[in-house]
Amino acid sequence: MIPDDHPRAASLMTREKLVDGFKRNIVVAEGLIAHGRGEAFDYLLGEKTTEMAESAVRAAAALLLISKNAVLSVNGNAAALCAKEIVELADITGAKIEVNLFYRTEERERAIKAELERHGARQVLGVGEKASARIPELSSERRRVDPEGILVADTVFVPLEDGDRTEALAKMGKSVITVDLNPLSRTARAANITIVDNLVRVMPALVQKASALKGKDEKTLRQIVELFDNEENLDQSLASIRSGAK
Repeated sequence: MIPDDHPRAASLMTREKLVDGFKRNIVVAEGLIAHGRGEAFDYLLGEKTTEMAESAVRAAAALLLISKNAVLSVNGNAAALCAKEIVELADITGAKIEVNLFYRTEERERAIKAELERHGARQVLGVGEKASARIPELSSERRRVDPEGILVADTVFVPLEDGDRTEALAKMGKSVITVDLNPLSRTARAANITIVDNLVRVMPALVQKASALKGKDEKTLRQIVELFDNEENLDQSLASIRSGAK
């Protein structure tokens, strides 16, 4: 039992969700290690959402809303931590949901699909034989995608992502939105919009912002996206981390 007044309560609860996901075959052991690496950057951010992250969330929400064929790519950690918000974001923006895994087994795919469906997902792509298409120049299991999903998407939301797939998606001409606590990673640098923040804070904020922007006209939304400068966003995020490290 984690006391509500524990100074690390939120972080410890996130860990518990991942451990539970591990026990249910949603998360792999390597995902637990990856989360620990991200936590180190979150400490330096003060475990709070910065102004830069808020700006990136706004741009990401706007881009998802104006995209004609957006896809939310879901791995084990994302499903264990934010399945409810992923489904809500898909409903608000009209985006599709697709399972995509580095450590891929059909059992894991189906476990993640079931978790998303438990939170209201009506269609989950990329499971089993549905992942029949391939991303060029990518050799990992992440290359396998759904021909009705990521393969034909114009925008792909890839939280907790591998840099090589982000680079490959960019080469395919897709707009990429990512969530990465490390502003120096290949993923962060290759994406069009990088939200330097913890996914458990990002997803509720994205749902709220997308809902608030949904009634805006396309010109207004497009302007929000065009005014966003990801390089400046990353530079300012890194400066914030440096400040926290002092």
